[in-house]
Amino acid sequence: MTREEIKDVILEIIEDIDEDAEFDNLDADAPLRDQLDLDSMDFLDIVMELRKRYQLQIPEDEYPELASLTSCVNYLEPKLKDA
Repeated sequence: MTREEIKDVILEIIEDIDEDAEFDNLDADAPLRDQLDLDSMDFLDIVMELRKRYQLQIPEDEYPELASLTSCVNYLEPKLKDA
């Protein structure tokens, strides 16, 4: 998967969780939870969806790696390179 495809997947998952999510002014380097109406359960839903779609195991101590859109892509890129 390319970086752009990974970004699209993350945004698609967020949109599935929160249909009202606005991405127009999204800062890729700022924490997603601060910009979107995501709570801790929503965040876990994102992790669970990544697990379901791509059989990814994301340890809880690595959750901070998924804070921003850029950090999500950076974290997931090597894990999804063959997806």
